Amino acid sequence: MNLKKIGIWFSIMLGIVIVSSIGYIIILDISFIDALYMTIITMSTVGYKEVVELNVAGKWYTIALILISVGMVGYLLKVVFDFFSQGNIRSAWRRGKMDRTIKSLKDHYIICGSGDTGINVINQFLRREMSFVVIEKDEEVAQELDDMGVLYILGDASKEEVLQKAGVESAKGLITTLSKDAENVFIVLTARQLNPDIFIISRFHDRSTRNKLIHAGANRVVSPDEIGGKKMAQLMISPEVQFFVDNIIDAKNMTINMEEVIVHENSTLAGKTLRQADISNKIGLIVLAIRREEEKLIFNPKANEVLTVGDGLIVVGSKEQITKISEVALDQER
Repeated sequence: MNLKKIGIWFSIMLGIVIVSSIGYIIILDISFIDALYMTIITMSTVGYKEVVELNVAGKWYTIALILISVGMVGYLLKVVFDFFSQGNIRSAWRRGKMDRTIKSLKDHYIICGSGDTGINVINQFLRREMSFVVIEKDEEVAQELDDMGVLYILGDASKEEVLQKAGVESAKGLITTLSKDAENVFIVLTARQLNPDIFIISRFHDRSTRNKLIHAGANRVVSPDEIGGKKMAQLMISPEVQFFVDNIIDAKNMTINMEEVIVHENSTLAGKTLRQADISNKIGLIVLAIRREEEKLIFNPKANEVLTVGDGLIVVGSKEQITKISEVALDQER
């Protein structure tokens, strides 16, 4: 039971009232207010006196109206009672609060779909306390998200108005994990049109879809089958190494994170070598690589490597350590 169903039944009852009133006007030749009065007292069975003497046609018409309306009014009352007894008022209040929270989000992430792939993305975002909203069109799955305390929108992510409701114009990134490649392509295309600067990652199955997604506007594309195959091969070749990598990504029993930290203009890191910055000793982090420009990666950088504005430091450490290096990379006063 929900508000939409109650609204439908109220609309039906209103239609019956109007049509019945018109019937009384025609049969009894009375004014609209008298006809409305006759309709209401008949449907409610309160038994007040008729405004005029009923003729034979009026009596048969009244009998039919009573038979039709009593059942419908009774069902409407049942719908309303079920709505209140099942705690839908509280649910509606929570939905309204959630919608207001989603509307206030800025620089957040949007996850389209919460199937097998999507739920793993959601769990990672929850663990890292990311600001995000999920778009899901399955009501049962959406209820599971609600039980998890996840912000969600019930709707089709391929529709422009749904993406706008999720705040795509102000979002930082979007991940689409739907099972159908065509839907993912359409979502990427729509999101890119609504927000030219958003970072988009899309799932794909068919290899021929990869280029379509990139042309549609995806920044990165991911094939679960390809990743699964690479992981299986790595597990066979170097199982211990893969165990370490999995724990950095998943961290079920560890507190290690791997993240990229950008060196900003006001940072004390800018212009210094890694030796001068002394990140490992001062903060306790490991600098695995430096991303310079879009595609250039410097793995295992040397101590005399000079850090420049815009460099992305790929670091491994605890959440607290990564927070500290992020502050240093952002502000010269830290």
